[in-house]
Amino acid sequence: MNLRSAIGKLLGPASCGERDHELLASLLVMAWMVEARDPYTGGHLWRVSRYAELLASHAQLASAEVARVAVGGFLHDLGKICLPDAILRKPGALDAGEFATVRTHPEVGVRLLAAHPFAPLVRPAVALHHERPDGRGYPLGLADAALPLDARIVAICDAFDAMTSTRPYRTAMPIDAALDVVAAGLGGQFDAEFGARFLSLADTGALEHIAGHSDAGIPLQTCMMCGPTLVLARASAPGELVYCRACGGEYRVTADASGRLGVEPTGGRGDAHALQPEADVALIARVVQSAAARLPLQQMLESLPQDAPI
Repeated sequence: MNLRSAIGKLLGPASCGERDHELLASLLVMAWMVEARDPYTGGHLWRVSRYAELLASHAQLASAEVARVAVGGFLHDLGKICLPDAILRKPGALDAGEFATVRTHPEVGVRLLAAHPFAPLVRPAVALHHERPDGRGYPLGLADAALPLDARIVAICDAFDAMTSTRPYRTAMPIDAALDVVAAGLGGQFDAEFGARFLSLADTGALEHIAGHSDAGIPLQTCMMCGPTLVLARASAPGELVYCRACGGEYRVTADASGRLGVEPTGGRGDAHALQPEADVALIARVVQSAAARLPLQQMLESLPQDAPI
């Protein structure tokens, strides 16, 4: 089944053939495939999108703004397609040249969006999610009120997820420790208003159901060699095979008596075909559907502020 028919099927008969949904889904699939290049960021886009949606809702933003930041959160790292594997998978600190390369990804993301009809919806999140209120961010060095709402929210969610996720060079930081970093950075690294709201959101326990997960209720699974790199989908079923994209290790999906999914090693390794990334079209369809349910996509475009810095 191709993407168009899969999205149409999952969105339902009333939405089949809606070009707006297909166009937005095509962007999300592209972002998913970019994420798949880095085995240690499985679920990152979903988590940032979900954090952003919860934070925007918690801040009582308008429906169009909530939907926009959720989609922007999913697409924020689109430009990482430009980063070499040697940088993405480096098991240590980046040198100055490598970090300079990393700093190009927001601008690359904007260029990838260039002619897409929904680029205005997500451009602020893609271009400016590494800006800071104190003006020490990149690529433009914007500060305070010059930072669009979308970028201020996604920046917090992206940083929090990075801290609470395992990387080749370190294990995940506990949620409380990451929240302490956010609190210490209010007004400097992080927007003070949305940062404070993120901290109050944490008090509800909502973040614990997202951190370390690749979808609602589906925790990342652990490779014996590499850590939490195995991503399961809602459609995953006992007996299916999944593979660690870091070492190629093969695992079989299991389920306990309550139906909770897990994995067990088979001792095998995936070949080139088995290790090919495959987008979770069902998850992507849900993100599109959730956004469109808040406000039709064309109306979201019409609701955008006219004085954006990009």
